[in-house]
Amino acid sequence: MKDASANNSAERGPLTASGPTASPSWNILKKCLRVAGAAVVIMVVLAFIFTDVQGVLSVLFGALLVIVFFGLSLLVGHIVGKKMPSAVMGVFVMTYFVKVVGFAAVLYAMGTPGWLNKPWFAGAAVATVLLWQATEVVNFTKQRFLVFDESAAQPPTTGGTAADGEKKGTLP
Repeated sequence: MKDASANNSAERGPLTASGPTASPSWNILKKCLRVAGAAVVIMVVLAFIFTDVQGVLSVLFGALLVIVFFGLSLLVGHIVGKKMPSAVMGVFVMTYFVKVVGFAAVLYAMGTPGWLNKPWFAGAAVATVLLWQATEVVNFTKQRFLVFDESAAQPPTTGGTAADGEKKGTLP
């Protein structure tokens, strides 16, 4: 069966390759912030309905803590990716270490505030981590990366002419 609506949808002529995605880390960060922001709004409304102000503050604290530390690696990846694209993976590893240690340090240094509603804090943090990671993975798979630059692999041309009908650049 043929899709009649697709007859004129494709562009005529040879296909050209598109280049890599510009600022992949920035694109992923924006999408993760949108998804996490929507989730925070929903969780805040639920906390407001089912608990009090302390539940709302606990949701905000848990979700925003996750958003700050997870957004840090994408923001640093974006900045480094513009200046030194080959160093991005090393920077991601370093920021992962900072993310884990920093997250633990903030929680340890702060202790447990009296206003913190532990179930709402933990639920918001876990939900935000899961949504953030799922959004990050899905959007990372859609990014285009330049793995092999064909224009750089072209052999240099010589200035001589071919003699006796031989093609230039071929072996006899």
